[in-house]
Amino acid sequence: MDWNCAPTCIGSLPHLDEKKAVDTVLAHLREVPYWPQLPHLGFEENMYAQFAARLPGVIVDGEAKRVTIDLGSYDPTSFYEDVLEEKVERFAFPQQGFAGLQELLRRDLGAVKAVKGQVTGPVSMGLQIIDQSGKPAIYDEAYGEIIRKNINLCARYQISKLKEKCPNVLLFLDEPSISLVGTPFAPIAKESVTAWIDEVFEQWNCVKGVHCCGNTDWPMVLSSSLDVLSFDAYSYAFTIPLFPLEFKQFLDRGGSLAWGLIPNMEHRLEKESPVTLASRFDDTLETMVRKGFDKEALLRSSIITPQCGLGGLTVAEAEQVLDLLVGTSKEIRRRHKLEV
Repeated sequence: MDWNCAPTCIGSLPHLDEKKAVDTVLAHLREVPYWPQLPHLGFEENMYAQFAARLPGVIVDGEAKRVTIDLGSYDPTSFYEDVLEEKVERFAFPQQGFAGLQELLRRDLGAVKAVKGQVTGPVSMGLQIIDQSGKPAIYDEAYGEIIRKNINLCARYQISKLKEKCPNVLLFLDEPSISLVGTPFAPIAKESVTAWIDEVFEQWNCVKGVHCCGNTDWPMVLSSSLDVLSFDAYSYAFTIPLFPLEFKQFLDRGGSLAWGLIPNMEHRLEKESPVTLASRFDDTLETMVRKGFDKEALLRSSIITPQCGLGGLTVAEAEQVLDLLVGTSKEIRRRHKLEV
């Protein structure tokens, strides 16, 4: 798909009213709207709590704001029966915890280019779910597989619902914690990360993305079967041209880049404008062109986003980010004469 630097968003918004949140999304993102997570409504809207709800034996503790599992006392029988029998409908999102998604599904989206959703990735989810000894569940081989199967089926259910609104669905695995892979905080083999991402991607009939808002081993991520890499271009755009071979191979097979150009921190917002951010984009673009990348192909395959979710801002600040996002997309398109 030719994205031509269309704008969309990552994850969360700070709103306390799902209708106002979706109104805000649809007012700004007419090409690629998305459903917002709304963490200020309660812990059930947290990205880890949302997609842990169907896990066997898991305890989502809203008061303590944590997700735990006693690995010695859960029964996975009914879970695996649903997995083996492909009962995707059993992984429907619960009534509480997906207010933004349910509200978006009630709307007429018109003739949008695509609709975007998200699920929490297997590395980030596995590191956040803590067992009875205080250890992340990702290190338990059996429960790590359960986490991956759960995410796969939750995603496939979400894709089916989003396709009722638009045939073109873009779904991101939100994986902030893959920036820790290979460090003492996440001593996980890179080959395992790639295999886990591909396992979660199985039978996704949509455009598959991975979002990481930190710096990580990009060749590791690119060696998976993803279609879109979403990265924090505001802080880490300089890292992309460091891997010309891997990124050329990715783009040559039809891959796309979602550039997190728009800052999501208050102190940075005041310093930037569509012109300054478009110039940041152009600087990296020209560096890549000098390394042999096709400029027109890069522009066609690019999406523009904020660095990460906006749930940590005020409503006014989040709307400022969205204004800046739309303005930056327009400025890039104007400079490069891209079709809308």
